[in-house]
Amino acid sequence: MTDALELDALWEDFHRVVNMTSQELAAWLRVSDAAEDTEPLPEHAGSPTGQHVLAILQKRRTDLTDDDVEVMYEVVDTVSAQKDPENEPAAEDTPRRHLLMTLGHDPLKP
Repeated sequence: MTDALELDALWEDFHRVVNMTSQELAAWLRVSDAAEDTEPLPEHAGSPTGQHVLAILQKRRTDLTDDDVEVMYEVVDTVSAQKDPENEPAAEDTPRRHLLMTLGHDPLKP
């Protein structure tokens, strides 16, 4: 496990880049996985990473596992690499916006 200072910084970075609430993310994962005539069970909706992000949002920092820490680093790195202040995704559906939203980051949120 990472040391306390590093974990504190990661926790802050993760919650800075994950700007969707757990309710918003859960709803997005259900919508993004829904077919025309079916919708997955909430606990099965979305990608494994999206589900893991949702689980992390519902935890306290003291309850994090090594897997949680690994996913948090992955999410922070991915969102940071995808962010482009001069070319943020527009309101229309774009693959980049959907990828970021699956990780809990809606680039259209202030």
